Amino acid sequence: MSVLQRYFTSQIVKAVFFVLMAFLALFAFFDLVGEMNAIGRGGYRLQHAFLYILLNIPGYTYELMPVTVLIGTIYILARFAASSEFTIMRVSTLSTSQAVRMLIKIGVIFLVFTVIVGEVVTPHTSTKALEFKNRMMQRDIKVRAQFRSGIWGKDSVRADSHEAESTGTRFMNIAGISADRSMRDILIYEFDHEQQLKRVVTAKQGVYTGSQQWELSEVRENRLILPKKRGEARFPESAPEVVSAEYDTMMLISDLTPDILTVLAVDATRMSAYDLFVFNRHLEASKQDAAAYKIAFWKKIVYPFSVFVMMALALPFAYLHFRTGGISLKIFAGIMIGVLFMLLNSLFSHLGLLNTWPAFLSAVLPSIFFLLFACGLLWWVERR
Repeated sequence: MSVLQRYFTSQIVKAVFFVLMAFLALFAFFDLVGEMNAIGRGGYRLQHAFLYILLNIPGYTYELMPVTVLIGTIYILARFAASSEFTIMRVSTLSTSQAVRMLIKIGVIFLVFTVIVGEVVTPHTSTKALEFKNRMMQRDIKVRAQFRSGIWGKDSVRADSHEAESTGTRFMNIAGISADRSMRDILIYEFDHEQQLKRVVTAKQGVYTGSQQWELSEVRENRLILPKKRGEARFPESAPEVVSAEYDTMMLISDLTPDILTVLAVDATRMSAYDLFVFNRHLEASKQDAAAYKIAFWKKIVYPFSVFVMMALALPFAYLHFRTGGISLKIFAGIMIGVLFMLLNSLFSHLGLLNTWPAFLSAVLPSIFFLLFACGLLWWVERR
């Protein structure tokens, strides 16, 4: 069985690698066409576009792995069926359960590869690609779904350190994030626990100094001092007193670190599970809706295991015998199944968000449906 295992492994790994390279070449070509409009802006040139596309390759690799595993496995099993190799293997006491175990062992290789690419390589290269392109084009980082008024964030007001007790709530508006991850044109509103506005701060720039501290420059501060007793006094006696001051620099303690702000600029599918977990904790701590990022987190956990589902879907194709044009037909069917899986995976994320389904359920349902379909298909082909 070890000889057969090595034979299956070598053939399937080679086929999956070939399919992956073909898809990556196709996606790289589409990206290059899309980058033509950006070439010439600032210092962005053709060689920079090639480097930017290269840095995005790991992200495409992660997204395409289940589909390429499905197509590559179908191709090899269909070839075995067409040449009667799989029939000979079955006659030589290869049972369906043994074939499943062999595919599971091969799937572990793809699982480990997908996890490494998705958790280690892609988060780093995607961020670098974004920062590199914006630095070459001399522009701020574009944030997904940002408002025209800029980037909005929410965190807690703390006195002297990030571990101190919260004294209120802060809403921060940032016009943009530079390529060096510094903030520009900052507007801050601070409220106490009774939702009374206490301070308004504007700053030209903010540079992160570590330990959750920002150094703001060209700062203007407006403090609102409420009257001790309002009673029945009329305006303006009941109006708050505004005390203004200007500073060259000011230190700001904030949970909104550059890593958290950069999350807004990177697609959630290209973030690591750890980054998503940290960002979810920040959203929950600041009492913001974290449903979308919870679903993204669980998808990140579940997605690598979908390679096993794809291999289970491929196994029934070894039991279907077509002599003429059979392999092409099976590969086409594999492509359609793969596309359907990716569409449903995305659809269930949106459905889960709209219907407030549990995040784990939204992430795992497509894989469960396809696994049940694979088991049903395998039972049907065995019964024939």
